[in-house]
Amino acid sequence: MFYAKEEVMQFVREQDVRFVRLAFCDIFGQMKNISISASELPRAFDTGISFDASAVKGFLHVEESDLLLFPDPSTLAVLPWRPAQGRVVRFFCDIRRPDGTSFEGDARNLLRQAEHDATLAGYRIGVGPECEFYLFKRDEVGNPTDIPMDIAGYCDVAPLDKGENVRREICLTLEEMGFYTERSHHEHGPGQNEIDFKYSSALQAADNLITFKSVVKTIAARSGLFASFLPKPLLDESGSGLHINFSLTREGVYSEQVERAMLAGILRRIREMTLFLNPLVNSYARLGAFEAPLAVGWGHGNRSLLVRIPQATGEYRRIELRSPDPSCNPYLAFTLMIRAAMEGISDGLTLQDEFTGDAYGADCTDPGCLLPTSLQEAMELAKISDFVNCAVPGRIMDGFLKEKAVEWNHCQDAENPASEAQRMFFNVI
Repeated sequence: MFYAKEEVMQFVREQDVRFVRLAFCDIFGQMKNISISASELPRAFDTGISFDASAVKGFLHVEESDLLLFPDPSTLAVLPWRPAQGRVVRFFCDIRRPDGTSFEGDARNLLRQAEHDATLAGYRIGVGPECEFYLFKRDEVGNPTDIPMDIAGYCDVAPLDKGENVRREICLTLEEMGFYTERSHHEHGPGQNEIDFKYSSALQAADNLITFKSVVKTIAARSGLFASFLPKPLLDESGSGLHINFSLTREGVYSEQVERAMLAGILRRIREMTLFLNPLVNSYARLGAFEAPLAVGWGHGNRSLLVRIPQATGEYRRIELRSPDPSCNPYLAFTLMIRAAMEGISDGLTLQDEFTGDAYGADCTDPGCLLPTSLQEAMELAKISDFVNCAVPGRIMDGFLKEKAVEWNHCQDAENPASEAQRMFFNVI
């Protein structure tokens, strides 16, 4: 549901809203927020609420630290787990400089612009993420452990599947926030779950994914559990993917020619933009095993391929990109997918033949036909990519590369790099 500013103010008055959370993301997709009283909301709409941007990784240095948050009224959502009296609502925000210009590190605005450019060219984009995550037990003092909450497998039911009630509460909570899911089930790994979203615009899908991760972690904590979106939280079990269902129509009409050109564009740029789809050292422990792809190719029935085109028609006609993982910043990931797709259409690219080789690249002799196999390789490909450097502002690019180089070097200096890459973000992502 979309609200205008006047409708928001009326809602706040009538529904006893006392506190407002102004949410935004850093360049890595981690949600931040500032809480204000409801009486401050008119000022937030008119002049913005300032915050110290030098304290947010990848934003500003201390000598230019002020940025402003402007709530987007269309993103109003009540937080159902907060008290009904003195309610708390949340908005996603636009980030601007004191002179009113958009902050170039605001990836949400970057996605809005990419979607706007596609619309001006006559194209409509649909995005439907499928997000996997693990549920772990906590110890006696509430700290997360690496012990899964159950030992169930794919689509198992209770009593093996102990996540049924948690998934149900997650879905019901999201519905109260105006965000609808399509389906949920237990995944392959012990304690691993998946919940799929309804199709929406790219910007709404990215907002929904950030909301989703916050709700999952909140409901898991209320249930005495810990939710992890780490790509490979258990090194010997299935990794967690973020499969992105993506469709693009010309003036609302499906065209196979358009679909093939957009897919060719994404495949041409996939290696260069992998840094932003798989941004952790731990991300590369997932690729190439347990149905997570490594070879660059597409097909219809094989679920281990990089891109799958399901046998579907009408509104369910789409491509499914299977390499991204939940640690990515969805605003950056979707921006790059849109830019690559539109480039494929404008360049009139021809789609290569359906892939028939080994999806994990065992029979591939050309490294160029494989996704990057390490964060370091992904960084090098992004650095030299004209496409990525054109699509991603320098401030985001520089901040991203700087932080990822630190993470890579830290892991390589560790006694066991794979275990250190898992440990670094286990309690964070």
